[in-house]
Amino acid sequence: MKHAGIIGGLGPESTVDYYQSFIKKYQEKVNSKQKLPELFINSINMYNIFRFISEGKLDALVNYVGEAAQKLESIGADFIIISANTPHIVFDQVREKVGVPMISIVEATYEKAEELGLKRLGLLGTKFTMENDFFKKPFITGKKDIFVPDEDVQQYLHQKIVDELENGIVDPQTKQDFLKIVHDMAEKENLDGLILGCTELPMIINEDDTDLALLNTTEIHVDKMIEQLF
Repeated sequence: MKHAGIIGGLGPESTVDYYQSFIKKYQEKVNSKQKLPELFINSINMYNIFRFISEGKLDALVNYVGEAAQKLESIGADFIIISANTPHIVFDQVREKVGVPMISIVEATYEKAEELGLKRLGLLGTKFTMENDFFKKPFITGKKDIFVPDEDVQQYLHQKIVDELENGIVDPQTKQDFLKIVHDMAEKENLDGLILGCTELPMIINEDDTDLALLNTTEIHVDKMIEQLF
């Protein structure tokens, strides 16, 4: 059996979601509750990630995440994922530091959008994900329109993600605020899809909350992990 390697802790809540979802989807795939996938989790510090990006220290970020990937490879991981969107700002550089395959959450999400035929997508996430181009590039290259909120809204979303969702807090008022942001974006930009570009966002936005096609990056990423096993 192949061993999955997860760089986790980015944040802890979504790492738990990855773990549970990976097991559930594997058991559904093999049609047995008596079988379990084997995996390694290297949990690192999400606040180091935020600090390196805020300070523009991308080389330090590459080394930090790259070392986490190398540790997973050294103990036998056959493939590796980073269980968060934001660190994918240096995904290509980290991938060069290991000899085993790494599965990109960005590439997987683009492939899902293409599969669904989506053309105009909103992107929510940390401010680092929304203000930088690393997530947008494959969509722009594939001639899809991708939109983010205004800068002040980006800052609000980021703060709520860091202060609340990363700590497992789902505040009803925050949920209403997030859904209003989604509604306003959908109307303004005529969206046909919404990317939950932070692995904590499914805690607060789900398919029942919007008529848009919802791209849950965690679920999409885990599906690719399952494919890699077989």
